[in-house]
Amino acid sequence: MCMKTLLLIRHAKSSWNDPDMDDFDRPLNKRGKLNAPEMATRLLTRGTVPELIISSPAKRARATARIMAKEWKYPKEAILLEEELYLCYASTFLKVITKIDDDFKAVAIFAHNPGITDFANYLTEEIRIDNVPTTGIFGIEAETDHWEDFDRAKKRFLFFDYPKSEGLV
Repeated sequence: MCMKTLLLIRHAKSSWNDPDMDDFDRPLNKRGKLNAPEMATRLLTRGTVPELIISSPAKRARATARIMAKEWKYPKEAILLEEELYLCYASTFLKVITKIDDDFKAVAIFAHNPGITDFANYLTEEIRIDNVPTTGIFGIEAETDHWEDFDRAKKRFLFFDYPKSEGLV
């Protein structure tokens, strides 16, 4: 039996400087641009690097994915954009996950709240998360050979980390 690792990553802090800007088009702010490479480096330190990156197409999620991909030496043109991940419900994550090619053992999904927090809480009872903060990363491992079986597979919570954390949970 193979293990599949899923990393749920909330986009970095975005800018609210233009209140008339459409939510989909909001860019990262200065703090977001600093937090994204820092969190990517933390994953490198853990030895956890995704083989596949899937992102919401919203500007702030795409930008976060690209910044982190650069740190991981992952080609930005290989990032898959999944329309359904923009402001989705927890159940939508499972639909996206079941379509992942089984050759990938570690996958990162970049998305938004409240869906990302709801989905993280759905996946484990070991930890309860009130809010996945911006650039927060939730890691979980599933005992399965097939992503389509991810929901039913036995899972093991790996970690929850975010920029202002004192250390890994």
